[in-house]
Amino acid sequence: MKSAYDVILTPVITEKSMDVTESGKYTFKVATDANKIEIKDAVEEIFGVKVKAVNIANYDGKQKRQRYTTGRTPAFKKAVVTIDTEGKEVSYLEKGGKVVKSKKKLKTSIEEFGFGQ
Repeated sequence: MKSAYDVILTPVITEKSMDVTESGKYTFKVATDANKIEIKDAVEEIFGVKVKAVNIANYDGKQKRQRYTTGRTPAFKKAVVTIDTEGKEVSYLEKGGKVVKSKKKLKTSIEEFGFGQ
């Protein structure tokens, strides 16, 4: 089993990605072999938030040339994670029909993400 820190590599801090953080969307560079479920579990474990959706984009490396030799920059995978910004308490029914509220309080934003929050 992979560690959550092996799945989430770095946050992507660009002007465009920082504009959408107000709507609860955060962008990360992730491991190339990670899937949506692993990314969702890793973000929930590291940051303590409730993930609503995960969108993934695979990027091929660009072809670069130095003098006579050609090469490629490394390929990477980017994930846009949408978190739950309402932060409502979770309640469920226990045996006997008793309503129980969970004591776990989830955050509504990721403060560790970047600058200007």
